[in-house]
Amino acid sequence: MRITPELLTHLENLARIELSEAEREAMREDLEKILAYFEKLGELELEGLEELARPVETEAAMREDVPEPGLSQEEALQNAPEREDGYFKVPRMIEGE
Repeated sequence: MRITPELLTHLENLARIELSEAEREAMREDLEKILAYFEKLGELELEGLEELARPVETEAAMREDVPEPGLSQEEALQNAPEREDGYFKVPRMIEGE
């Protein structure tokens, strides 16, 4: 697929960027290479191949979700700059009352 100046201008508008002439030419070349690669991928014969969710089998890298006791109220408030009646005290953000 050929990247026309009109298409490149449209893409610039969508991305909300302005490119210099040198950048436009480099972008046009890069986009044409990318599209040529995808066209090449489209030529592959994939009939009879098993579909894979992942090309490489992996195991979950996450730990088990095991409930643990949380912080006590005192532990949670120990580094609070200000507290009042067992709660964090923060500056008023909404005017009124």
